[in-house]
Amino acid sequence: MTTAEPTAIKQPRRTALRQTTLMESVYQEILARLQSGQIGPDDRVLDYEIAKEFECTRMPVRQALLRLVNEGYLVGTTRGFVTPVLTGEDVREIFDVRRLLEPSAAAGAAAVLTDEQMAAMSAAYRKCRRGFERKDIALMTEANVEFRGIWLEGVLNSRLKGTILRFADHARQVRHGTMTKPGTLELIVDGMQALLKGFMERDPVQVRAATLAFIDDAEQQYFLTVDDAT
Repeated sequence: MTTAEPTAIKQPRRTALRQTTLMESVYQEILARLQSGQIGPDDRVLDYEIAKEFECTRMPVRQALLRLVNEGYLVGTTRGFVTPVLTGEDVREIFDVRRLLEPSAAAGAAAVLTDEQMAAMSAAYRKCRRGFERKDIALMTEANVEFRGIWLEGVLNSRLKGTILRFADHARQVRHGTMTKPGTLELIVDGMQALLKGFMERDPVQVRAATLAFIDDAEQQYFLTVDDAT
């Protein structure tokens, strides 16, 4: 009787693993630039320039950029990738979605965040305050991203967390042009202070109200800026 040869188990290809890791690195870097405002409405993102920067082929760069297109951060054109041009109705819909999701999610996170996470949010608020005193928009934006990222760690539903993250980022891109409007920076730092107070007291009602007020103020400032420009 002939003994059957054992079936060989194929090992995963390491080249595919490296390619995926590289694509993720490019994605995270371009996303961070979009979040911080380093890539603005007048900028074009070109795959060959990013590939040269990362010293890689264009394939993982294209994959990363197409992922950002699918998530609404970028739009593909015949001359590279750009941030989307949003109508007033688009902007209203973005803020409507944020109002539906963020206040409840933040209120729920207030009960589960650790003392270490609370301390990190306090540090992010202090960074925002320093940015406000220096009129440093980039530093305030960085602090805002950090602050939101920390409380989002308390949102256990990963799909909800991802949706909140994307729509908040889209709103930040829209809102970037309002940052030089008088009173906007003060609204941001005061809004973050109110949020921090609610989180530190673990008061879901206060957190919900502060989150809603923060969103409403951001929307109002955007449309006031648009009205002033017309």
